[in-house]
Amino acid sequence: MVDWGMQIDEAAVEAAAEKGRFTGIVSVRRGEETVFERCYGLASRAFGVPVVPQTRFGLASGSKTFTALGVLRLVEQGRLALSDPVRPILGTDLPLIDDAVTIEHLLSHTSGIGDYLDEEADWDASDYVLPVPVHTLAETAGFLPVLDGFPQAFTPGERFSYCNGGYVVLALVVERVSGTGYHEFLQAEVFDRAGLLATGFPRSDDLPGDAAVGYLDVDGGRTNVLHLPVRGNGDGGAYSTVADLHAFWRALVAGRILGPDLLAEMIRPRHDVPEEGLRYGLGVYRDAIGPALLMEGYDAGVSMRSVHDPVTDTTASVLGNSSEGAWPIAGLLLDLTA
Repeated sequence: MVDWGMQIDEAAVEAAAEKGRFTGIVSVRRGEETVFERCYGLASRAFGVPVVPQTRFGLASGSKTFTALGVLRLVEQGRLALSDPVRPILGTDLPLIDDAVTIEHLLSHTSGIGDYLDEEADWDASDYVLPVPVHTLAETAGFLPVLDGFPQAFTPGERFSYCNGGYVVLALVVERVSGTGYHEFLQAEVFDRAGLLATGFPRSDDLPGDAAVGYLDVDGGRTNVLHLPVRGNGDGGAYSTVADLHAFWRALVAGRILGPDLLAEMIRPRHDVPEEGLRYGLGVYRDAIGPALLMEGYDAGVSMRSVHDPVTDTTASVLGNSSEGAWPIAGLLLDLTA
């Protein structure tokens, strides 16, 4: 077990921040105490706005944990089961998704469906990877043309293969089962239940003043506004703060979002992910050997990792607003396998 409060080497953190030319925030909080917190650089380079503890940052794929919780809330309400096939919910949409794909397959990245954003393909965060204009991707239904046309890659349940598209399909499931928009459902069933005041899905072309602008590089002025959906969805794009992330993890572990049985099912490790040195449950990573829970995100203008140790009630988060800047610090401060 890593005791972050005893092992923080401030000089090493500063050196890592300088090495990565990091702009963002590093925070370690235990219970009600802030053990360590440093802000670096600018939230807006164009207007010279500095990063402060209250700055909201994009989470990229870290948001998948929220999507999983939205689905699991429907399970807890008896409106959905993990073993349910997704095909009856999709109807005639996305016909190449195999009839055997279940909700659990999608949550655990074992569905085998073809992915619109292949994690193993040769692409860079600064590439224009979306095949449609980003302004059309404000609501979940707008993603249907993006998700369609990818053949099933392997038999459902055969193996773990990280799948972005599967989590957008889960957002469709949330909408069609609940009769409520994905963003609205997560607000009511996840963010409000956890008491989060600064977490949500703002549009990239209408960011609030306390949100960090995402930049493609560690310097320069090019932003990510043309590289990502104008509004995040099931596979990523929420914004949050270090305080809200700590509050989120504490609420999750305390059972304020899910009851104990379903929470245990969510965090139960199902697969080793050796390339990450982690394990995976349902929408959340686990430490390779210990109880720590982890979310991570990487995209154009976003690099972040947040780890929570439920034994010591400690959250360590690194949130950055460039594509690569957070990684030297994340590796130094948050590598639970060391």
